[in-house]
Amino acid sequence: MESLLPKQKCLKDFKRLLPLSLIFMCLLVLVCPDQDFYSLLGISKEATSREIRQAFKKLALKLHPDKNQNDPEAHENFLKINRAYEVLKDEDLRKKYDKYGEKGLEDHQQGGRYESWHYYRYDFGIYDDDPEIVTLDRGEFDAAVTSGELWFINFYSPRCSHCHDLAPTWREFAKEMDGLMRIGAVNCGDNRMLCRIKGINSYPSLYVFKTGMNPVKYFGDRSKESLMSFAMQFVTSTVTELWAGNFVNAVETAFASGIGWLIAFCTEHEDCLSSRTRLKLAGMLEGLVNVGWIDCATQGELCDNLDISSSTTAYFPPGATLTNKERGGVLFLSSLDAREIYLEVMQYLPDFEMISASTLKDRLAHHRWLIFFQFGDSGQSDSHALKKLGFLLKADNIQVGKFDCLTAPNICNSLYVYQPCVVVFKGRGMEDYEIHHGKKVLYEIVAFAKESVNSHVITLGPQNFPGKQKEPWLVDFFAPWCPPCRALLPELRKASKQLYGQLKFGTLDCTVHEGICNMHNIRAYPTTVVFNQSNTHEYEGHHSSEQILEFIEDLMNPSVVSLTPETFSELVKKRKNNEIWVVDFYAPWCGPCQALMPEWKRMARLLNGLISVGSVDCQKYFSLCHQENIQGYPEIRLFPQKSVSAYQYYSYNGWHRDAYSLRRWALGYLPQVSLDLTPHSFTDKVLNGKDHWVVDFYAPWCGPCQNFAPEFEILAKTVKGKVKAGKVDCQAYAQTCQSAGIRAYPTVKFYPYQGEKKNIFGEHIDSQEAKVIAELLLEKVEDIKNKRKKSSRNKDEL
Repeated sequence: MESLLPKQKCLKDFKRLLPLSLIFMCLLVLVCPDQDFYSLLGISKEATSREIRQAFKKLALKLHPDKNQNDPEAHENFLKINRAYEVLKDEDLRKKYDKYGEKGLEDHQQGGRYESWHYYRYDFGIYDDDPEIVTLDRGEFDAAVTSGELWFINFYSPRCSHCHDLAPTWREFAKEMDGLMRIGAVNCGDNRMLCRIKGINSYPSLYVFKTGMNPVKYFGDRSKESLMSFAMQFVTSTVTELWAGNFVNAVETAFASGIGWLIAFCTEHEDCLSSRTRLKLAGMLEGLVNVGWIDCATQGELCDNLDISSSTTAYFPPGATLTNKERGGVLFLSSLDAREIYLEVMQYLPDFEMISASTLKDRLAHHRWLIFFQFGDSGQSDSHALKKLGFLLKADNIQVGKFDCLTAPNICNSLYVYQPCVVVFKGRGMEDYEIHHGKKVLYEIVAFAKESVNSHVITLGPQNFPGKQKEPWLVDFFAPWCPPCRALLPELRKASKQLYGQLKFGTLDCTVHEGICNMHNIRAYPTTVVFNQSNTHEYEGHHSSEQILEFIEDLMNPSVVSLTPETFSELVKKRKNNEIWVVDFYAPWCGPCQALMPEWKRMARLLNGLISVGSVDCQKYFSLCHQENIQGYPEIRLFPQKSVSAYQYYSYNGWHRDAYSLRRWALGYLPQVSLDLTPHSFTDKVLNGKDHWVVDFYAPWCGPCQNFAPEFEILAKTVKGKVKAGKVDCQAYAQTCQSAGIRAYPTVKFYPYQGEKKNIFGEHIDSQEAKVIAELLLEKVEDIKNKRKKSSRNKDEL
């Protein structure tokens, strides 16, 4: 890429100055100042996805070649910021860049294309500047939809014209629904993986999410009225009409539960809170305050008793006096605006309980707590919305409180709390806790608290950092300002639940415990390491619980053999005649090698012993790799079954290096177990024979057929001895396939022998997974066997 020329010059200078042994170390951290991606975009390393997007958009509008046609360097300058944006917006690429610089991105050289100025002005980041709409990325999405709040989310693509047509309506709709539900947006252009996982295949796609409910898709027309009609059916907040018969009982029951009442008193000739405003307030205050209204035209005596003579709104806190003589503690509100009333009432509500130093230890030993640590009296909580925490966490038995570190600094120091923060204690004392490092917004704190109390991740420091204990530990070295670090934490919590009892999980904040991080040579965040007594293993995969679990499984039951010069000679070169090996020659500092590693291990598990899988560290065993004429990394070679020919291997030259592409390539070298059938052999052996047969009808030009071919060979090998396997080329033998009713390729059919000639149409198998088909066939064969036994017994009895 042309824009990297200054860096190449920088590398040459270093090569002249440093001995060869240090060049590899240099490559790990070298990024020339004029190419630093964060500096190019004018952002800090802790920038969020939204901040990265906004910074890039601002620069794109200023530096775009369309607006700088007289500048010969405009194209090159724009390529630089475009490349920076493409890398930093991607969580995995960003981590590689932070750790290895551009050297770690050699396998990801996109960035040569960009859009018109008009696109960045009008189509890019549609909802980034709308305060009522929450733009969610992959790391925030799960926290939002599991928080217990009601969400309506618009999955869109910036290239979709219908998405742009919807945008003005979606903004108006968001304003109307403010307080009743959260309105969100997911840019599938920047969050392809999230949208793929959620099954989003068209834009815009609109879904309602709520904890405990399956997502519900909206199929109606895209008018504001239709959207509101659909959304309101999920709104559970209610407004109670009060009258003389139910007023006292309703109010006193709520007071007994510690909940106050917000009541709109409506008289005939004066403005009163509209029904829509009342409903909004009920949603905003749900769990904290009941909302009701009284029609003073029909309930005149009740209003007179309460000394209400004109339309007004009043908040009655628990224990307030309800007589017409006194108004002690009652808050009267003159505004008709829902947001203004909400803010006044929330200001009036009591803050969280302040926990004293003398009772803290005892309380944490017996209950789950979410505690706001502060330094001095900060007054009310930072956000009024956070007062909903007690209500939203009640079902999880999590209590909410505050603690002032100035009253007991030794306690906060022992917890490594040096600034205001939110901490979850899991009900097992002061040692089992986690600090929240995400945004201080309601839905993120709720999700953090719920995940944390049910997981087995703890905060580490010098006192409890794992030494050489017998039990293995997974330790995540991170920095709170690092967005990929924050995105990884929820995934660690998920993995910890799956591996409880097998592996302990802890996190270490390197901004607090710099010495420990330096001791373990931590160069980038997050760095995740498994400590198993004296052995350490660094995790290099994607930030997902599934891949973390795969990594741990591979440590416990390695699928890839780490080859030395001796074992390479013994196992690969001197392999048995019927044995196949596939080997990855790599260097630990090589970015594409690191990207391949988790896919390589996954491929090995998928091959499941059919082919042996190994790897050679060419930095460690340079002489072996030189002897094998390894020219670049990674080099993937397959060593087939031995024949009379000399030493032979096949190199992988495919474009894709994912586990499934590599597996398909390797399986192509397995010897064929199935039989190629002609029209004669199909009739003679399959239809008229006395064996069970499974047949793959295919066409040589068909891509899915080529992908399925290795799978069918695995099937043939799996069922060998019980079911015979054959293949029919439908291009060569079209009449046979037509007679068998074949209408698509590949088609798999089962022809069981049950004592008579078989039907040419056979039994259709609706799967293309060897394991699934094998289980189905063996079950059918067993059923046929049992029926024959039963039939034989019946004949004997006769």
